[in-house]
Amino acid sequence: MFVHLDVGWMRHPFPVSSFRIASLDQIDTLRGLGLERVRYAPEKSAPPPEAEAEKQPEQEAQAETKTDIAAAPESAALANAFPVAWSSAPLEMPLKRRLAAQQRCLISSDQRFLSAVDQYRSLAQVARKDVARARTVSQALVSDCVDDLQSNGESVIRLLSEGVGEGNAMHPINVMVLCLLLGKAQGLTAPELQELGLAALLHDLGKLQLPAQVAQPSPSRAGGERIGYEDHVGASVALAQSMELSSTVLIAIAQHHEMADGSGFPLGLLGEDLSPAGRILALVNHYDGLCNPVNHADSLTPHEALSVLFSRLKKHFDPATLNAFIRMMGVYPPGSVVQLVNGLYALVVSVNSARPLRPKVIVHDPDVSQANAHLLDLESLPELGIRRSLKPSQLPRAALDYLSPRQRICYFFERAVELPRHEGSL
Repeated sequence: MFVHLDVGWMRHPFPVSSFRIASLDQIDTLRGLGLERVRYAPEKSAPPPEAEAEKQPEQEAQAETKTDIAAAPESAALANAFPVAWSSAPLEMPLKRRLAAQQRCLISSDQRFLSAVDQYRSLAQVARKDVARARTVSQALVSDCVDDLQSNGESVIRLLSEGVGEGNAMHPINVMVLCLLLGKAQGLTAPELQELGLAALLHDLGKLQLPAQVAQPSPSRAGGERIGYEDHVGASVALAQSMELSSTVLIAIAQHHEMADGSGFPLGLLGEDLSPAGRILALVNHYDGLCNPVNHADSLTPHEALSVLFSRLKKHFDPATLNAFIRMMGVYPPGSVVQLVNGLYALVVSVNSARPLRPKVIVHDPDVSQANAHLLDLESLPELGIRRSLKPSQLPRAALDYLSPRQRICYFFERAVELPRHEGSL
């Protein structure tokens, strides 16, 4: 039976107030609520057994689809945890197909990121020896991303698989992706996005000529080592200049460590001195540094990083740019570990920039294998929200092993696919 509970959702333990009963435990819970009556919707409920017996061979045309659903061992666990999500899934889109589509999206994002990483490594190898080749590879890489982003309409920011972003090329690709997304959110044109993307891609290219022990930032670095590290900004500008890139690109690269309050380097510029592209690049570069520091032990979750930017470092960045970035990433950016209002633990894996408060999450369900973990779209379940953000260390061991929060946070974008409301629940 598909039932409606005429009480506020805080007065019952179910994630939503309207759902199809899927277990005897749910019936026992309903009895324990002390309700005098429970409404139900016959048109949404399963027919009684006698009605089923009267149905003829026309059902056989749907037999394969029903078998797919019934055969899925995780279906009972999902029904108990998210009854409205499971009961509303259409027969023509069984669980196995949804899981396959989910996996295809993740693989596609991983592959596109890896392709970008390979292209960056190619240009890095020839940056000083063949500047024409480096320019061609850089422009082609950014152009492909801009064209893809412009044709997507609404974009989803997707968390990539663990291990995809290993290596020195992770940071520039990550920064480029987020800069392009933020630039688009702020209404930049395609040519402006192209210049912003080039600046983001090449902003750390000068580090390639620094000793390894100097090339990475460190709060304890001082004196000559500090000056050596800061010199990478000028070296990156020089390499981009040798590629004959525009002044917009050169200025943004020169400003990627400048702060709106004058506390940045190398020139200590103030906010009004920063170019639009420089403001975006400085913010995104700092965010990625918080999530992916050299020492993994110092890393913040994406949710923590946004909180730090907004609460403690707000004065360092242009207010309009920071507000746009927070709106785009959502309160719980991809990679955040959260607890839902029903007590279950989850990992945020994608955020639609048009609906940042309703991300998609992978839910810890011990009755479902990790390989087949369910992707839950909170947009389709407005009453099933996020209770709080957590550090990975706060997760129970079983949930930690299952969700495997990423040590390195990498993003890519994909087209936001609009589904009918009842089809977006998994």
